[in-house]
Amino acid sequence: MPTPTKGPRLGGGPAHERLMLANLAASLFEHKRITTTVTKAKRLKPYAERLVTFAKRGDLASRRRVLGLISNKGVVHELFTDIAQAVENRDGGYTRITKIGNRKGDNAPMAVIELVLEPVSAKQAVVAEATSAAKRDADKKEAAAAPVAEEAPEAEAVEADAVEAPAEEAATEEAPAAEEAPEAPAAEEKDAK
Repeated sequence: MPTPTKGPRLGGGPAHERLMLANLAASLFEHKRITTTVTKAKRLKPYAERLVTFAKRGDLASRRRVLGLISNKGVVHELFTDIAQAVENRDGGYTRITKIGNRKGDNAPMAVIELVLEPVSAKQAVVAEATSAAKRDADKKEAAAAPVAEEAPEAEAVEADAVEAPAEEAATEEAPAAEEAPEAPAAEEKDAK
């Protein structure tokens, strides 16, 4: 038996609370952001994130579990196709709660809960794109170098010399640093005496 939530329920009873959370989640998936009270938003966050996790799995069993909670097939389809695809690289944290002040009528604290559909990090997206571009360029160079290598073996010798030259320069740059390192402990020993 699941442990009941602590504190007062959102509705009159547990069945009303389940229905309320299901309707809030359906509205969230349909509109991508909703305005509600802070309490309801905090209760909705884990519920909605669990449904998004099911949608990321994408199998029939997961779809049926979500359909058992949200009865609107259109919303479930959008969740499994659009939203799951948008957050496939994200490891949790699919929703964001932003407090917006109090409601005018009853002074209830209000919040906006929205889906986080942006890429995980702009830097990670750029790095992934650069990596794939570099891989494509390397594949193109290998494909272009294969016919050229048969025709002109001298070109490979020139390229090999060009590759070895930077390696030698790197070795010479590292050597002075290695020479300075033994001098530093000798200076410390003199200070210690």
